[in-house]
Amino acid sequence: MERREFLVASAATAAAVALPKDAGAEQPVIPHYAGRKILIAGGGFNTAYIRLMAQLTGKPRPRICYLPTASADSPSGTITFFRNCSPLNVEPFAQNSFIESLSQKQGWDEVLLSMDGIVVSGGNTLNQQAIWKAQGIDVVLKEAWDRGIVLGGASAGSLCWFEEGTTDSRPKALSIVKCLGFIKGSHSPHYDAEAGRRPLYHKLIGSGEMKPGYACDNDAGIYFEETEPKRFVTTRDAAKVYHVSATGGVVNERAFAVERIN
Repeated sequence: MERREFLVASAATAAAVALPKDAGAEQPVIPHYAGRKILIAGGGFNTAYIRLMAQLTGKPRPRICYLPTASADSPSGTITFFRNCSPLNVEPFAQNSFIESLSQKQGWDEVLLSMDGIVVSGGNTLNQQAIWKAQGIDVVLKEAWDRGIVLGGASAGSLCWFEEGTTDSRPKALSIVKCLGFIKGSHSPHYDAEAGRRPLYHKLIGSGEMKPGYACDNDAGIYFEETEPKRFVTTRDAAKVYHVSATGGVVNERAFAVERIN
């Protein structure tokens, strides 16, 4: 295969792509936690995050699948994912959700449970959750998590793992969305990138309408083992991660020290 040539998955299939190995981009096999793992970012799940996800799998050439349900299987998002994978020693795949059975010959479990990591796209979280539940993808993702397959993503791909959070999935204004609940509490992505995110998150947590939780600026993220945060990371020095809670209606926002990943 020519260098950088790849095959993007169609709307009906999960496509495997044989990207060339780059000796300078070999992924070290690091000691890894064998249990349940989630890696999120508030926005911008780029090459640095995919590299970290690959390391967390403990595999020398992990199989990483892109799940673009929230973006309505946007081809441009899938292409960007493959481009982000191209410097890495990973085997990238894409699994669309808008499929039909004549072409989609494997079940959701056959595809997703064969992976070492799953990256969920950004987009409309409310629609993503509805489609996953209708198709049974939510059940398969829970099994993937229980098996130690590394889950992750940014925006809708970070919000989806929590019990609830703030979303722009409905018309007119930011609102609350209920999600998978793998990680207890709430989440706000894009904390520094969209003006309405921080004040709404404070308001909802301060009033008790939303559970305490974690807010991530774009480019900043959290690695969870089971449901506990183990690392706070960033690809941009100014980007931060926060825990937001309330006591007696008074909101407390605590920033974490973050480590730079590349």
